Amino acid sequence: MAASMYIVVEGEDPGFDTFVNGRSLARHEDALEKLALSLGVRPLIEFFSADENSMALLIEEGAGDQELLRKLPPPQWYPPADGLKTVQALLQALRDDPQQLGTEGKQVISELKEYAEVLEKARDREMRWHLAVSWR
Repeated sequence: MAASMYIVVEGEDPGFDTFVNGRSLARHEDALEKLALSLGVRPLIEFFSADENSMALLIEEGAGDQELLRKLPPPQWYPPADGLKTVQALLQALRDDPQQLGTEGKQVISELKEYAEVLEKARDREMRWHLAVSWR
Protein backbone atom coordinates (compact mmCIF):
# COMPACT_ATOMS: atom_id res chain seq x y z
CA MET A 1 0.00 0.00 0.00
CA ALA A 2 1.56 3.30 -1.12
CA ALA A 3 0.77 6.58 0.56
CA SER A 4 0.39 9.89 -1.22
CA MET A 5 0.30 13.40 0.28
CA TYR A 6 -1.83 15.79 -1.73
CA ILE A 7 -3.17 19.33 -1.52
CA VAL A 8 -6.85 20.06 -0.94
CA VAL A 9 -7.99 23.60 -1.71
CA GLU A 10 -11.03 24.94 0.12
CA GLY A 11 -14.24 25.04 -1.89
CA GLU A 12 -15.91 22.89 -4.49
CA ASP A 13 -13.86 23.81 -7.56
CA PRO A 14 -10.79 26.02 -7.24
CA GLY A 15 -10.70 26.62 -11.00
CA PHE A 16 -7.26 25.07 -11.46
CA ASP A 17 -5.64 21.63 -11.29
CA THR A 18 -4.49 20.77 -7.76
CA PHE A 19 -3.16 17.29 -8.54
CA VAL A 20 0.35 16.43 -7.34
CA ASN A 21 1.32 12.76 -7.11
CA GLY A 22 2.89 13.21 -3.67
CA ARG A 23 4.12 9.63 -3.28
CA SER A 24 7.78 10.58 -2.94
CA LEU A 25 6.86 13.26 -0.42
CA ALA A 26 4.93 10.69 1.62
CA ARG A 27 7.79 8.16 1.46
CA HIS A 28 10.25 10.77 2.71
CA GLU A 29 7.95 12.56 5.14
CA ASP A 30 10.12 11.79 8.19
CA ALA A 31 13.30 13.09 6.53
CA LEU A 32 11.43 16.16 5.21
CA GLU A 33 10.06 16.87 8.68
CA LYS A 34 13.56 16.76 10.18
CA LEU A 35 14.88 18.95 7.37
CA ALA A 36 12.07 21.50 7.82
CA LEU A 37 12.73 21.69 11.56
CA SER A 38 16.46 22.15 10.94
CA LEU A 39 15.59 25.00 8.54
CA GLY A 40 13.29 26.65 11.09
CA VAL A 41 10.09 26.18 9.07
CA ARG A 42 6.90 24.32 9.80
CA PRO A 43 7.00 20.67 8.60
CA LEU A 44 4.60 19.80 5.78
CA ILE A 45 2.80 17.19 7.90
CA GLU A 46 1.67 19.97 10.24
CA PHE A 47 -0.56 21.19 7.40
CA PHE A 48 -2.47 17.87 7.44
CA SER A 49 -6.18 17.97 8.05
CA ALA A 50 -9.05 15.80 7.00
CA ASP A 51 -12.71 16.36 6.42
CA GLU A 52 -15.41 13.73 6.80
CA ASN A 53 -15.19 12.69 3.12
CA SER A 54 -11.40 12.26 3.23
CA MET A 55 -11.55 10.25 6.43
CA ALA A 56 -14.34 8.06 5.05
CA LEU A 57 -12.13 7.27 2.05
CA LEU A 58 -9.15 6.46 4.29
CA ILE A 59 -11.31 4.14 6.38
CA GLU A 60 -12.63 2.43 3.24
CA GLU A 61 -9.01 1.94 2.17
CA GLY A 62 -8.32 0.23 5.50
CA ALA A 63 -6.31 3.04 7.09
CA GLY A 64 -8.49 3.79 10.08
CA ASP A 65 -11.36 2.96 12.37
CA GLN A 66 -15.01 3.88 11.70
CA GLU A 67 -15.14 5.31 15.24
CA LEU A 68 -12.77 8.10 14.11
CA LEU A 69 -15.51 9.67 11.99
CA ARG A 70 -17.59 10.42 15.09
CA LYS A 71 -14.63 12.10 16.84
CA LEU A 72 -13.30 14.02 13.85
CA PRO A 73 -12.62 17.73 14.47
CA PRO A 74 -13.61 20.20 11.76
CA PRO A 75 -11.08 20.48 8.91
CA GLN A 76 -8.31 22.99 9.43
CA TRP A 77 -7.44 25.37 6.59
CA TYR A 78 -4.19 27.24 6.15
CA PRO A 79 -3.02 30.32 4.24
CA PRO A 80 -1.04 29.31 1.13
CA ALA A 81 1.79 31.68 2.13
CA ASP A 82 2.49 29.50 5.17
CA GLY A 83 2.84 26.39 3.04
CA LEU A 84 4.91 28.23 0.43
CA LYS A 85 7.40 29.26 3.11
CA THR A 86 7.98 25.58 3.99
CA VAL A 87 8.00 24.35 0.39
CA GLN A 88 10.44 27.04 -0.76
CA ALA A 89 12.82 26.37 2.15
CA LEU A 90 12.77 22.63 1.45
CA LEU A 91 13.30 23.22 -2.26
CA GLN A 92 16.31 25.43 -1.66
CA ALA A 93 17.89 22.96 0.77
CA LEU A 94 17.35 20.04 -1.60
CA ARG A 95 18.61 21.97 -4.62
CA ASP A 96 21.76 22.73 -2.64
CA ASP A 97 22.16 19.04 -1.75
CA PRO A 98 19.73 16.75 -3.66
CA GLN A 99 21.45 13.62 -2.36
CA GLN A 100 20.04 14.26 1.13
CA LEU A 101 17.19 11.96 0.15
CA GLY A 102 19.25 9.50 -1.87
CA THR A 103 18.22 8.55 -5.38
CA GLU A 104 14.70 9.98 -4.99
CA GLY A 105 15.88 13.50 -4.25
CA LYS A 106 15.06 14.67 -7.77
CA GLN A 107 11.53 13.23 -7.59
CA VAL A 108 10.92 14.94 -4.23
CA ILE A 109 12.16 18.23 -5.72
CA SER A 110 9.78 17.76 -8.67
CA GLU A 111 6.80 17.18 -6.36
CA LEU A 112 7.75 20.17 -4.19
CA LYS A 113 7.85 22.36 -7.31
CA GLU A 114 4.33 21.18 -8.15
CA TYR A 115 3.21 21.96 -4.58
CA ALA A 116 4.65 25.46 -4.98
CA GLU A 117 2.68 25.97 -8.21
CA VAL A 118 -0.60 24.86 -6.61
CA LEU A 119 -0.01 26.97 -3.50
CA GLU A 120 0.86 30.04 -5.61
CA LYS A 121 -2.41 29.65 -7.52
CA ALA A 122 -4.33 29.24 -4.26
CA ARG A 123 -2.59 32.33 -2.84
CA ASP A 124 -3.40 34.38 -5.96
CA ARG A 125 -7.07 33.38 -5.62
CA GLU A 126 -7.09 33.88 -1.84
CA MET A 127 -8.05 30.26 -1.20
CA ARG A 128 -7.00 28.28 1.86
CA TRP A 129 -5.61 24.74 1.76
CA HIS A 130 -4.50 21.70 3.74
CA LEU A 131 -2.72 18.42 3.12
CA ALA A 132 -4.53 15.13 2.90
CA VAL A 133 -3.18 11.59 2.70
CA SER A 134 -4.34 8.71 0.58
CA TRP A 135 -3.28 5.07 0.79
CA ARG A 136 -3.59 2.95 -2.34
